[in-house]
Amino acid sequence: MPRTAFYAGSFDPVTNGHVDVIRAACRLADRLVIAIGTHPGKQPIFTVEQRLDMLREVCAPIGKKEKVEIETVTFDKLVVAAAKKAGATILIRGLRDGSDFDYEMQMAGMNGEMAPKIQTVFLPASPATRPITATLVRQIAGMGGDVSAFVPAAVEKRLRARFAKKS
Repeated sequence: MPRTAFYAGSFDPVTNGHVDVIRAACRLADRLVIAIGTHPGKQPIFTVEQRLDMLREVCAPIGKKEKVEIETVTFDKLVVAAAKKAGATILIRGLRDGSDFDYEMQMAGMNGEMAPKIQTVFLPASPATRPITATLVRQIAGMGGDVSAFVPAAVEKRLRARFAKKS
Protein backbone atom coordinates (compact mmCIF):
# COMPACT_ATOMS: atom_id res chain seq x y z
CA MET A 1 0.00 0.00 0.00
CA PRO A 2 1.44 3.41 -0.92
CA ARG A 3 2.45 5.64 1.97
CA THR A 4 0.93 9.14 1.80
CA ALA A 5 2.38 12.11 3.68
CA PHE A 6 0.65 15.47 4.12
CA TYR A 7 2.57 18.75 4.43
CA ALA A 8 0.46 21.81 5.20
CA GLY A 9 1.33 25.50 5.29
CA SER A 10 0.49 28.87 3.82
CA PHE A 11 3.45 28.83 1.40
CA ASP A 12 3.22 32.61 0.98
CA PRO A 13 5.74 32.47 -0.62
CA VAL A 14 7.39 29.08 -1.09
CA THR A 15 10.83 29.31 0.52
CA ASN A 16 13.99 27.23 0.40
CA GLY A 17 13.01 26.07 3.89
CA HIS A 18 9.79 24.62 2.50
CA VAL A 19 11.73 22.98 -0.33
CA ASP A 20 14.15 21.48 2.21
CA VAL A 21 11.26 19.87 4.10
CA ILE A 22 9.62 18.69 0.87
CA ARG A 23 12.82 16.95 -0.23
CA ALA A 24 13.12 15.21 3.14
CA ALA A 25 9.42 14.24 3.12
CA CYS A 26 9.86 12.61 -0.28
CA ARG A 27 12.22 10.11 1.34
CA LEU A 28 9.43 9.00 3.69
CA ALA A 29 6.48 8.58 1.34
CA ASP A 30 5.38 7.34 -2.04
CA ARG A 31 2.92 10.22 -2.34
CA LEU A 32 3.27 13.69 -0.84
CA VAL A 33 0.26 15.98 -0.63
CA ILE A 34 1.29 19.61 -0.18
CA ALA A 35 -1.65 21.57 1.16
CA ILE A 36 -2.18 25.31 1.26
CA GLY A 37 -4.28 26.34 4.22
CA THR A 38 -6.61 29.24 3.50
CA HIS A 39 -7.92 31.51 6.23
CA PRO A 40 -10.43 34.29 5.58
CA GLY A 41 -8.75 36.57 8.14
CA LYS A 42 -5.31 36.47 6.49
CA GLN A 43 -4.25 38.67 3.60
CA PRO A 44 -1.61 36.73 1.64
CA ILE A 45 0.59 38.48 -0.92
CA PHE A 46 -0.08 35.75 -3.49
CA THR A 47 -3.44 34.24 -4.39
CA VAL A 48 -4.08 30.57 -3.72
CA GLU A 49 -3.79 29.89 -7.44
CA GLN A 50 -0.41 31.65 -7.62
CA ARG A 51 0.87 29.69 -4.63
CA LEU A 52 -0.35 26.42 -6.15
CA ASP A 53 1.44 27.33 -9.40
CA MET A 54 4.67 28.11 -7.53
CA LEU A 55 4.52 24.83 -5.60
CA ARG A 56 3.87 22.83 -8.76
CA GLU A 57 6.71 24.52 -10.63
CA VAL A 58 9.21 24.11 -7.80
CA CYS A 59 8.15 20.61 -6.70
CA ALA A 60 7.66 18.84 -10.04
CA PRO A 61 11.42 18.28 -10.54
CA ILE A 62 11.78 17.10 -6.93
CA GLY A 63 8.99 14.55 -7.28
CA LYS A 64 10.41 13.31 -10.55
CA LYS A 65 13.92 12.94 -9.14
CA GLU A 66 12.73 11.23 -5.95
CA LYS A 67 10.11 9.11 -7.80
CA VAL A 68 7.37 10.43 -5.53
CA GLU A 69 3.93 11.53 -6.63
CA ILE A 70 3.45 15.13 -5.48
CA GLU A 71 -0.04 16.59 -5.34
CA THR A 72 -1.02 20.14 -4.38
CA VAL A 73 -4.36 20.98 -2.77
CA THR A 74 -6.01 23.64 -0.64
CA PHE A 75 -8.00 23.31 2.57
CA ASP A 76 -9.88 25.61 4.94
CA LYS A 77 -10.72 23.34 7.87
CA LEU A 78 -8.56 21.37 10.31
CA VAL A 79 -5.26 20.00 9.02
CA VAL A 80 -6.10 16.50 10.27
CA ALA A 81 -9.44 16.57 8.44
CA ALA A 82 -7.68 17.54 5.20
CA ALA A 83 -5.01 14.89 5.78
CA LYS A 84 -7.69 12.21 6.32
CA LYS A 85 -9.46 13.32 3.15
CA ALA A 86 -6.16 12.96 1.24
CA GLY A 87 -5.66 9.45 2.64
CA ALA A 88 -2.52 10.46 4.55
CA THR A 89 -1.07 8.46 7.42
CA ILE A 90 1.85 10.84 8.00
CA LEU A 91 1.64 14.54 8.88
CA ILE A 92 4.89 16.34 8.04
CA ARG A 93 6.03 19.28 10.15
CA GLY A 94 9.27 21.19 9.68
CA LEU A 95 11.24 22.42 12.68
CA ARG A 96 13.69 25.34 12.64
CA ASP A 97 14.33 25.83 16.33
CA GLY A 98 13.14 25.20 19.88
CA SER A 99 10.19 27.57 19.65
CA ASP A 100 8.91 25.65 16.61
CA PHE A 101 9.36 22.42 18.57
CA ASP A 102 7.29 23.61 21.55
CA TYR A 103 4.40 24.76 19.35
CA GLU A 104 4.55 21.72 17.06
CA MET A 105 4.55 19.30 20.02
CA GLN A 106 1.30 20.86 21.24
CA MET A 107 -0.21 20.61 17.76
CA ALA A 108 0.96 17.00 17.37
CA GLY A 109 -0.69 16.12 20.67
CA MET A 110 -4.01 17.68 19.70
CA ASN A 111 -3.89 16.21 16.19
CA GLY A 112 -3.05 12.80 17.64
CA GLU A 113 -6.15 12.94 19.81
CA MET A 114 -8.35 13.93 16.87
CA ALA A 115 -6.78 11.56 14.34
CA PRO A 116 -4.84 8.76 16.08
CA LYS A 117 -4.12 6.95 12.79
CA ILE A 118 -2.14 9.91 11.46
CA GLN A 119 1.44 10.07 12.77
CA THR A 120 3.14 13.46 13.02
CA VAL A 121 6.75 13.39 11.81
CA PHE A 122 9.07 16.28 12.59
CA LEU A 123 11.74 17.07 10.02
CA PRO A 124 14.57 19.35 11.17
CA ALA A 125 15.58 22.16 8.85
CA SER A 126 19.04 22.00 7.38
CA PRO A 127 21.46 24.55 8.88
CA ALA A 128 21.31 26.70 5.73
CA THR A 129 17.51 27.04 5.88
CA ARG A 130 16.93 27.44 9.63
CA PRO A 131 16.69 31.25 9.65
CA ILE A 132 14.32 31.42 6.66
CA THR A 133 10.69 32.33 7.29
CA ALA A 134 8.09 33.34 4.73
CA THR A 135 7.33 36.40 6.88
CA LEU A 136 10.92 37.63 6.71
CA VAL A 137 11.11 36.89 2.99
CA ARG A 138 7.95 38.98 2.40
CA GLN A 139 9.36 41.84 4.47
CA ILE A 140 12.74 41.84 2.73
CA ALA A 141 11.18 41.59 -0.75
CA GLY A 142 8.65 44.30 0.11
CA MET A 143 11.48 46.66 1.03
CA GLY A 144 13.35 45.97 -2.20
CA GLY A 145 15.90 43.55 -0.72
CA ASP A 146 17.49 40.58 -2.43
CA VAL A 147 15.76 37.33 -1.43
CA SER A 148 17.48 35.09 -3.98
CA ALA A 149 19.31 33.14 -1.24
CA PHE A 150 16.02 32.34 0.52
CA VAL A 151 13.63 31.25 -2.24
CA PRO A 152 13.76 29.22 -5.46
CA ALA A 153 14.55 31.28 -8.59
CA ALA A 154 10.98 31.00 -9.92
CA VAL A 155 9.61 32.39 -6.65
CA GLU A 156 12.18 35.19 -6.52
CA LYS A 157 11.07 36.28 -10.00
CA ARG A 158 7.43 36.38 -8.88
CA LEU A 159 8.32 38.32 -5.74
CA ARG A 160 10.20 40.93 -7.78
CA ALA A 161 7.23 41.28 -10.11
CA ARG A 162 4.75 41.45 -7.22
CA PHE A 163 6.58 44.21 -5.39
CA ALA A 164 7.53 46.12 -8.56
CA LYS A 165 3.79 46.71 -9.02
CA LYS A 166 3.68 48.50 -5.66
CA SER A 167 6.49 50.90 -6.51
